[in-house]
Amino acid sequence: MIEGILETALYADDLDAAEAFYGGVLGLEKVLRAGNRHVFFRCGPGILLIFNPAETMKPPSRDALPVPPHGTRGAGHACFRISGEAIDRLREKLNKAGVAIESDFHWPNGARSIYFRDPAGNSLECAEPKLWNIE
Repeated sequence: MIEGILETALYADDLDAAEAFYGGVLGLEKVLRAGNRHVFFRCGPGILLIFNPAETMKPPSRDALPVPPHGTRGAGHACFRISGEAIDRLREKLNKAGVAIESDFHWPNGARSIYFRDPAGNSLECAEPKLWNIE
């Protein structure tokens, strides 16, 4: 039975910019970097995977783990769980880093979300868990 989401993947051609953004600006703990193929970050109880699509679309070599080729082109979306009290602090940190806030609003159920983009153009959202009736 499915228990939840273990990892979420986004794609970025420039892993150096992604590493600086997710590690530096958002403050996520880097777990692993494998050259120009991927960089992984701890995100609460899960893992955020940032893949270079040019590399992950290649079939694995004979000595690599048998992970099938995968990837996508274009912007993706991920939503990070954050407390309402922390949204203003994050918004300030993003503003200082020159990251534009595209939207900041309250959903009909009262949950607040902010939207912004990473350097690869992925749409990121930070929202209170009550958005999905999770506390």
